[in-house]
Amino acid sequence: MPLKDVTIAVVGCGVMGEAMVKGLLHKELLPPESIIASNPILSREAELTERYGIRFTADNREAVKEADIIVLAVKPQIIPRVLEDINGQFKNKPLIISIAAGFTIQAIIDGCGSDCVVRAMPNTPGQIGQGMTVWTATSTVSEKQRIWANAALGAMGETLYVGDENYLDMATAINGTGPSYVFLLMEAMIDAGVHLGFSRQDSQNLVLQTLRGSIEYAFASKLHPAQLRNQVTSPGGTSAAALYHLEKGGLRTMFSRAIWAAYRRSVELGKGEED
Repeated sequence: MPLKDVTIAVVGCGVMGEAMVKGLLHKELLPPESIIASNPILSREAELTERYGIRFTADNREAVKEADIIVLAVKPQIIPRVLEDINGQFKNKPLIISIAAGFTIQAIIDGCGSDCVVRAMPNTPGQIGQGMTVWTATSTVSEKQRIWANAALGAMGETLYVGDENYLDMATAINGTGPSYVFLLMEAMIDAGVHLGFSRQDSQNLVLQTLRGSIEYAFASKLHPAQLRNQVTSPGGTSAAALYHLEKGGLRTMFSRAIWAAYRRSVELGKGEED
């Protein structure tokens, strides 16, 4: 077990923090007593302790005192305050894992006083163990700590290690923000189905299963998306007619612009530009 005898503190245990807790326990990587969650919202105590049997505190400083791994699962706007809370409060040299969008490794080091830092970008499907997390680490993170980081982040799904921090802002725009693009596509297709005459529930069932089946087929076939698209596009057929209008409407260009906008926003957040 890569996390044997390791204690993890999940600071700001909200949606993504809870996803990691759930994954760690589901995969039996840690016993509940080895996980400490902190959150200023006291109602979270009952939710987390009753649901998972983990330890809880509203005090960030208390949470990190005995931790081998400290997960910063907070929004980038409040992470400076959290770093100030925990600075100098931990033992030895714990591994710091930040999943705050846009917040740079150097800012984390400056804020908490530790240079053993992993910066990661997970996404919301991690809540069901189907996430995609991109991560990188400082050179001071030991090989053992890298194994810890990959195991902890892998509790939420698949992982990809990158050697350059710049890829984290790119990842924020693709896998981090990506579910919102997919959900918007779902919504548009469902609305179109209703417009055609299906009930909303029937339309939703049609769309969700079509998307799920298409994704699983893409994984199973290992073919390029263009090849898969060609398989279902007959000359003069319905797919050809539909794709013509999507291309004419600039679908690819709009996706590219949207992803670039998300990337630029991630960079801005890293510079402390909130507006």
